Amino acid sequence: MSNSLDCPGLRASSVLAWLAAVGATVLDRRLRLHWTTDATPFAVLSSDEVDPLDALLGAWPDDALLDDMPIAERWRQADAIGRKVPVDSFRERARMARKHPYSWTLSSTMTDLLISDDGEVAHGPFDPSGPGTIKWLHHRLLKLHRTLAPSAERLRDSLLGQAARVPDNGLGFDHARLGSLADKTAPWVDPVIEMLAFFGLSLFPVRGDGDDVRLGTRHQRDRRLRDVAKTGFRQRGWHWVVDEKGTAIPRFVWPAWRQPLDSPGIDALLDAWRLDRLNRRAGWKLLGIHAWWRTVWYEAQGSNDPTKAYGSERLCAPSR
Repeated sequence: MSNSLDCPGLRASSVLAWLAAVGATVLDRRLRLHWTTDATPFAVLSSDEVDPLDALLGAWPDDALLDDMPIAERWRQADAIGRKVPVDSFRERARMARKHPYSWTLSSTMTDLLISDDGEVAHGPFDPSGPGTIKWLHHRLLKLHRTLAPSAERLRDSLLGQAARVPDNGLGFDHARLGSLADKTAPWVDPVIEMLAFFGLSLFPVRGDGDDVRLGTRHQRDRRLRDVAKTGFRQRGWHWVVDEKGTAIPRFVWPAWRQPLDSPGIDALLDAWRLDRLNRRAGWKLLGIHAWWRTVWYEAQGSNDPTKAYGSERLCAPSR
């Protein structure tokens, strides 16, 4: 008999929560994921072998696992890295991490197939820069981990959407972390959801076109794109959309599906699914997809506003 857990705290309409649900299946490969068909779909985790909550608690990362990730500031005998990563440093780590189980922490956050004008590797849009003391992704992950004492009750509260938030910037791209623009309230996040979302990134490697494209000034007029590789940028799920001003903007598109899938199954579905293939309802139903969304960029409140965040909008289903 399958064990299942409804997770109304993981809404498909939130890109962070969607990544977190996917991340749960990465953290424990025995877990499967599907989405309800409600007006606001949420995640359902299931397994034939174990209670989903027990599985997540048993697989929760400890300090040793986080410290041994190849994106750590200091890792084994490699050169130290921070937010700015020289190409040679990245390539050294990539070689050393080739057979490491968490080598994806490098490939899902940055790439040497796209290089900036100052000779640094490009970061993907799920690895945005942050203001002030908010540093690189691994530093943010460690901060989140320190705020959390994992327990079955704490994980359950987060999956139910009932957990208390903590003052932190999290991974730095969820719009729900932002407070009131009127009084500049500090960001608040749920560290469980943020941690799970990090593991969800394993299915989303960052790539470039391999032509050693430099990020030229012609793209810098749109500050929303500054931390995204503007030319030759590739990452699963991201598409270029031209807005009403004629500006090309990258948007992430993600689906909800009916059938329970483990991590390899989700990987296969995302390979098979393309937005341009959903014009025929038969193809849409064949993959079990019943809804999908795309990111909406946070609009800066001024030229000095460094905030990065993604909201979402639901896309229409194909016509009959």
